[in-house]
Amino acid sequence: MGIIVQKYGGTSVADTERLKNVANRIVKTKERGNAVVVVVSALGGTTDELLKMAYEITPTPPERELDMLLATGEQVSIALLSMAINALGYDAISFTGPQVGILTDTTHTKAKIMDIRTERILDEIKKGRIVIVAGFQGVTVDQDITTLGRGGSDTTAVALAARLKADVCEICTDVDGVYTADPWLVPDARKLPVISYEEMLELAASGAKVLQLRAVEYGRNYGVLIHVRSSFSDEAGTLVREVDQMMERAIISGVACDIGEAKVTIRDVPDRPGIAAKVFKALADANINVDMIIQNVSEKGFTDISFTVVKEDLTRVGRALESIVEELKARGPYYDENIAKVSLVGAGMKTHPGVAADMFSALAEENINIQMISTSSIKISCVVDAKEVERAVKAVHKKFNLGKEAVICEGV
Repeated sequence: MGIIVQKYGGTSVADTERLKNVANRIVKTKERGNAVVVVVSALGGTTDELLKMAYEITPTPPERELDMLLATGEQVSIALLSMAINALGYDAISFTGPQVGILTDTTHTKAKIMDIRTERILDEIKKGRIVIVAGFQGVTVDQDITTLGRGGSDTTAVALAARLKADVCEICTDVDGVYTADPWLVPDARKLPVISYEEMLELAASGAKVLQLRAVEYGRNYGVLIHVRSSFSDEAGTLVREVDQMMERAIISGVACDIGEAKVTIRDVPDRPGIAAKVFKALADANINVDMIIQNVSEKGFTDISFTVVKEDLTRVGRALESIVEELKARGPYYDENIAKVSLVGAGMKTHPGVAADMFSALAEENINIQMISTSSIKISCVVDAKEVERAVKAVHKKFNLGKEAVICEGV
């Protein structure tokens, strides 16, 4: 008997009818002879509503209390789903993250899983039960509730699949796979049957919402087969897995965009060794992830430093940099929230020159100005004005003919 881990997001369990639909899908999986462990997010919209209430109380809610509040959403959905499965005549039991031993570090609102004690889950599986686990949450060694950040239920599911040595981790969502672009934005986007961990990591980091970045990292590190598929149909979705380096690969896998970042600029920074290290160490100490970084050419001993962070971190950025900016007698930080990042991803671009030029040409033909550029061996990212992001994505998608059959290369 194999173990299958399934994860259902908020839109999949948005109301009682959808909960019943999910219960039927789980029962069918069980009837095929599988042991089933299910990870569930909060009911659609619940987390946003809880956050809204918190920020109506105070603009700076303590992060520990935010975790206590947000973790309640999943407790509702796991109990209701367990009831729905039991109503179909099958034995199901629900657990919170702490109850099944999901141990995390102490970083509230962005905790990382340190260990999972699966004994309780395995005991229930032996009894023939379907196990329902709350996603997105865990507990510290001091018994404080923590949450894993937006999309954290994906990470819970893949981490459980790794620990349980599951046959597959099914991420069931409101889209039926990974596409060459957001299908809601680009109507002719094409579903990918298979994508490598490497490419999926870059797409997730670039704003593709179909999988959380840390979930893909877990999958890659532990060799978990991930199947991204729809909660509302039985069609095959997209497999995320290791791809043989000698296999034929698409030159470009997809284009993604992210409107959740802001650009931060510090002006008149002294251009001498150690200054950049001091700035970015302060951000690291505040647990702020920095994405793209640009330092201008020095002029008269001073330079400007620009970088991007998620908009939710801007308040903490200001606090982290306040004393350093004053010490350096620099100016800022200045914020620009009206930006978007457009990224082109594909393992095949390693061996195909001209990809960057073609991307820049696509944006130029639409008269879209590029503010920042970042590259890796399989990704090119450009920061553009937020109001131009839809045109930018469509232009790049069209330039590389991603709506048609993929252009193949070998042995990348």
